[in-house]
Amino acid sequence: MLKYFKNIFVIIFIVFVIWMLFIDSNSLMIHHELNEDISDLENEKEYYNKEIEKDKKAIKELSTEEGIEKLAREKYYMKKENEDIYIIEYQDSIKNKNNDE
Repeated sequence: MLKYFKNIFVIIFIVFVIWMLFIDSNSLMIHHELNEDISDLENEKEYYNKEIEKDKKAIKELSTEEGIEKLAREKYYMKKENEDIYIIEYQDSIKNKNNDE
């Protein structure tokens, strides 16, 4: 086995392989890290595309008078004239003073 390591071509080949795998700027380790970064960025891209679709849907709903009225009534408790609003709270949604302290 030592006779193979005495051959200059084998030594050069081993040095070349070590250089390409670990030391070079295009090494295998760097490629692995870059592939992980690409995967993370693709996941982020997919998430943001879903968020864009949700926002487009919300904008489409709010572009009508009924959508604006629904948002104003549900979120900001606005009302029409001569109209009463009743807010119903369930027992489990009411905070107790003892629990807050």
